[in-house]
Amino acid sequence: MSDTAKLLPHRNAIDQIDAEILRLLNQRAEHARAIGELKGTGAVYRPEREAQVLRRILDLNGGPLPDEAAARLFREIMSECLAVERPLTIAYLGPEGTFTQQAAIKHFGHAAHTVACTTVDDSLRMVEARQADYAVAPVENSTEGSVGRTLDLLVSTSLRVCGEVQLRIHHHLLRRYDADETVRAVYAHAQALAQCQHWLHQNLPAGVRLIPVSSNAEAARLAAEDAHAAAIAGQAAAEVYALAKQASNIEDEPNNTTRFLVLGHQNTTPCGNDKTSLIVSAAHQAGTLNRLIEPFTLAGISMTKFESRPSRSNLWEYLFFIDIEGHADEENVRNALAQLRERALFVKIAGSYPVAVL
Repeated sequence: MSDTAKLLPHRNAIDQIDAEILRLLNQRAEHARAIGELKGTGAVYRPEREAQVLRRILDLNGGPLPDEAAARLFREIMSECLAVERPLTIAYLGPEGTFTQQAAIKHFGHAAHTVACTTVDDSLRMVEARQADYAVAPVENSTEGSVGRTLDLLVSTSLRVCGEVQLRIHHHLLRRYDADETVRAVYAHAQALAQCQHWLHQNLPAGVRLIPVSSNAEAARLAAEDAHAAAIAGQAAAEVYALAKQASNIEDEPNNTTRFLVLGHQNTTPCGNDKTSLIVSAAHQAGTLNRLIEPFTLAGISMTKFESRPSRSNLWEYLFFIDIEGHADEENVRNALAQLRERALFVKIAGSYPVAVL
């Protein structure tokens, strides 16, 4: 039997399976449309429901597709089905090709419409003005710590945190294909420069200027205009600005990951694996931190983040940014928060939201 004859049954089976998959996908889209009609003008996107669906897919997956691949496929299916109801508009720190745009696409899928903004402030303002449905903003990096501007904005914004995204960050040294052999300047976001400082010190000649810019995509844009320059940016920026990789994966830490927050107008309901972000201030006196932490300790609630930043209202006063496991509507969390309010001068629930699945 020829190789073609051996392959034919498998190809025929794949054709039949593809036809059945297409039929079922359209059936799913019809149900999504029906749900949208029942919701009327209500929120079409429910982050807690999508997190439950993705976790169910991971539980059901028996291979050979890896769990992450299966989840990514269903993320895109949900994105396209949601677009049948109404495509979402997502604001992000631009320009096109930033890691923040990658995070937005990872969370909402390719059917969502992403809009580049000049600053994180602008992305939140777009959502506050209801010119976009959600904003995606970087909040912390595993190597360089928190993004201070995003934390500051959480204090004042009326938006709620309704999701999180974790994105593995790979930095590449990018240059024009016709670049001059001599590198005179490297453009990058300040955090990217910090995350690659050891590699840069070891591999660049003395005298090369390291120039911080507003984003890595902006760095790529500038490098595309200068034959003597290079940029530190990701794969998406390399494709957008048609740049060649002179060196790949130059980040100093192999597990370099950035966490992003999704912000919108809605509250979420518990999904079974949630996180709550809090902003707290307290009197400047001995034992304050212990008093703030104690309600969570007594309730057996784990803290995944605890960080202080100077308050912009009074000299030498601080705000505490706290992430805890659990949803604010769950009884043990609700009781702990009630005790916290009795001990603190100020408590803001920035949001309760599903823990990142992908």
